[in-house]
Amino acid sequence: MGGASSYIAMLCIAGFLGGTWMATKISKALGVSDIVLVITTGVVLGPGILGLVSEEYTECEQTRHVKCHDPDLAMKLAKGEEIGPALGRIAGMDYCHKGDYQGSHGSSSASHGSSHSSSTVESQGSSTGESQGSSTGESQGSSTGESQGSSTGVSQGSSTGESQGSSAGESHSSLGLIADNHTDGSHASSGDSAGVHRRLAGGGNYHSYEECLEKSCEADIRTQCQLTPDVFTLIGHAGVALMIFESGMHFDFEKAKIVGPWACVVAVFGTFTPLVTGSLLTMAYGYGFFPEGVSAGTALAPTSVGIALRLLGEAGVLQENFGQAIITAAFVDDILSLILFNVLFSLGGDFDIISVVVYPIVGVVFMAIGMYGAMAFWPRFLDGWLLKKLPVQEGKKVPYSDEALFLIMMIVLCVYGTITHFLGTHLWGCFIAGMSFACLSPPHHAHHVWSKQTKRVTSWMIRIFFACTVAFSIPLDKLMSLDAFWKGSIMGIGPCILTKVCCGPFMGKEKWVIGWAMVGRAEFAYLIAQMAAAADMLSSEMFSIVIWALLYATIFAPFIFRMVLNRYIAAEGLAGKSDEHGHDELDDEEALPPQESRPPQDEAGVAANEDYKKRMIDLEDIKVQALDRDASPVSPATYGGKGEAGEAGKCCVPFSRGMM
Repeated sequence: MGGASSYIAMLCIAGFLGGTWMATKISKALGVSDIVLVITTGVVLGPGILGLVSEEYTECEQTRHVKCHDPDLAMKLAKGEEIGPALGRIAGMDYCHKGDYQGSHGSSSASHGSSHSSSTVESQGSSTGESQGSSTGESQGSSTGESQGSSTGVSQGSSTGESQGSSAGESHSSLGLIADNHTDGSHASSGDSAGVHRRLAGGGNYHSYEECLEKSCEADIRTQCQLTPDVFTLIGHAGVALMIFESGMHFDFEKAKIVGPWACVVAVFGTFTPLVTGSLLTMAYGYGFFPEGVSAGTALAPTSVGIALRLLGEAGVLQENFGQAIITAAFVDDILSLILFNVLFSLGGDFDIISVVVYPIVGVVFMAIGMYGAMAFWPRFLDGWLLKKLPVQEGKKVPYSDEALFLIMMIVLCVYGTITHFLGTHLWGCFIAGMSFACLSPPHHAHHVWSKQTKRVTSWMIRIFFACTVAFSIPLDKLMSLDAFWKGSIMGIGPCILTKVCCGPFMGKEKWVIGWAMVGRAEFAYLIAQMAAAADMLSSEMFSIVIWALLYATIFAPFIFRMVLNRYIAAEGLAGKSDEHGHDELDDEEALPPQESRPPQDEAGVAANEDYKKRMIDLEDIKVQALDRDASPVSPATYGGKGEAGEAGKCCVPFSRGMM
């Protein structure tokens, strides 16, 4: 009666989101990670099965409207006919040269005397990407409504999918399209000269002009979809960035100085053994070492800091040396994985020393500067100067100092993310930005301020990431195949789980606790797999295998880690020893009072604020417990034989508070 309405579509989206919320609550009631059930809910309710979410909402605009395949392409090329706006645009941008495929088999584009001026699909000298001699008089690609300059960078190696050039007339090297005119006798027809092929960055060898046009068009679409993804993917990726920023705020520099050296060794083993074994197993499955082998191995490398934080906090042993060794190793593991992630997508094309070598080195230097700033600059600037100067208003729910701190955190997150975006991936900068606020006083107050403002938003974004970004990317026909299941099972048990379990054989009695703590996988691992698949660095079959492998770790790691941890705690008599708040408990909005080292300057206002006084008393109780716990001596033989004064503790943290 009311005519056309979007109400049904809104109702379907509400039902879908409600289903993912229920999946989270059911998982929490069962005491398991919600990742598996949320992904399953997204797959079942998504467009692939029940279709509660329309397919139009799960694909980027270019995928829906740009057509890169034409069964009559060869004939149209031979006759000099128009081949459509998308393919014509690629041809006009000079990605493929018809002359490179003269004499190669399967190429009907080896025109028999046809000149460039008579073809509407090729303009080798055009700097604007227009067809110079189009018989229709149209500028190829202009009818699509797409900006010529926005798609200049068909570079699958970029983690953000951004193009390197700004106009279609730029050189091939800046576009990410590398010509590879080499001889490959295996593709040459009998009696022919060796076939000459061209290669797209991260793509492969093309045997004909038609194939080059179609594959280049597909790569251009992937780049555009990474620049302007569908709304669910955009929200999911934003959630992962916020989660990684929050993880950085948990980094404990003081404890890292004690357990740092051995934790670094654990992290190195825990990062590179899955990478190597995953790549080798991928090759054993019949895929190439690059890009699929390296992509699969990189996706298996990251460790979930969140799972370890939660379980250690619940058990009350987070501040024990082995607990901090686990957290430090997990953080260093993630740092190494971020570097691998950066290098992986920089290797999308031919070897480029700037993007593959120089940018990661610059990133490491920037990270070292960020770590020094976290210990020496930000505490002085914020705690020692800025926040003290802000006025205090009696009865104000959120103090001005907390509002200012939150604003600064947002600014630093955006600035650091932008810097490392140009070095390969914004996620690296998100982590460094989070670390910048790890040393503020009181401990964990910065995380409390951040969590109070973003906790629910971030949790929904992460839920959407798994239910939509990951679930909608899974090819159901490949995932549910027996081939993907058994191959994924082997990869899950071997490179994904066992390599992590055995990464700390030198850690003494804690080796199995530390090993199983490193097994957990969460957002970052799935993000790498999803982005590699989106960049065509993982085939749909291999992507399904990697998803199965990650699901094994996601399902089994929390159960077994909890069991091993409880057994170790009982054997060592640690039960009930520590009553401190775990990091997970700090997610509660009332976990810590908003100000401890920055009391209100108005004494009359303090006296009138009974709630503030009560929270200060609670904080003093927490501080006394922390002092009692920290007073216990550290064995000189523990983690490197130097104790708290050990110089070896500076392995991973080159700057200490003593430099402040």
